[in-house]
Amino acid sequence: MKFAVIQFPGSNCDIDMLSAIREIVKEEADYVWYAETSLEGYDAVLLPGGFSYGDYLRTGAIAKFAPIMAEVIRFATEGKPVLGVCNGFQILTESGLLPGALIRNKNLHFVCKMSQLKIENTATLFTNAYQQNDTLSIPIAHGEGNYYCDEETLQRLKENKQIVFTYAGENPNGSIANIAGIVNEQGNVLGMMPHPERAVESLLGSADGLNVFQSIVKQWRESHVN
Repeated sequence: MKFAVIQFPGSNCDIDMLSAIREIVKEEADYVWYAETSLEGYDAVLLPGGFSYGDYLRTGAIAKFAPIMAEVIRFATEGKPVLGVCNGFQILTESGLLPGALIRNKNLHFVCKMSQLKIENTATLFTNAYQQNDTLSIPIAHGEGNYYCDEETLQRLKENKQIVFTYAGENPNGSIANIAGIVNEQGNVLGMMPHPERAVESLLGSADGLNVFQSIVKQWRESHVN
């Protein structure tokens, strides 16, 4: 399986993401620069955290116009896996691949610490390696991780089981319904604020994020390998 790690000007978790895939998950991965226009040959796309274009206008608002994003949207429309973490999650909402928006944290401060998550749905291609009701320790680092959507959208997310991760205990940013990660209606696009790539081995303080990537690989192998 081959992963594409998209690099925007300002990405700062791209190295972490690439290292997690190559060194821990043991799969192929390449950087793909934002100005590229093709994802030919890749099986999954990863949008890492960072500050794309400095996020001076609004997080992810400029990145959605990058040349590679038209290809990411095409890739997602074909049902292939797309994972956006932190700034990547913000870019997915700005691009219309996920509903809602990420706004300033409720306390208006940047937060960087370990967060506790609850698995809400193990029947996705990103969570099939977890057990229902698992509690995970995965770090967060963001100033605009407060997920917001209107009541109609929230109801639809609940009915379609699109809420994948919620914060357990403390809600660090004020996000509606304690949401930490959601998928699209087709289930092949996941956005999450916590950083699974920073929790892939015990040396980092937690290996609870590893199953996000292993779930993707498991689903892909079951679909492509006899």
